[in-house]
Amino acid sequence: MKLEINPAELAPVIRQVVAETLAATATLPADRLGFSEAEAAALCGMRKCVLRDARLRGEVRGVRIGKQVFYERGELLRLLARK
Repeated sequence: MKLEINPAELAPVIRQVVAETLAATATLPADRLGFSEAEAAALCGMRKCVLRDARLRGEVRGVRIGKQVFYERGELLRLLARK
């Protein structure tokens, strides 16, 4: 069974999902300096390993503090805007 997806039909769906994710991110407390990898991945609607791989490819910048990696809100917004 082969599934064919027309990119023109898929683009509006992707835009809608990104817009909803950005709207959810905008409601987060402004006093937070960053989000843990688990929090950031959940906010972006992706798995932690996908966010980690994006960081390792240089698509998003994370800061390691001890054993954890944190992401600034602006970095997450830029990542979502590019996707």
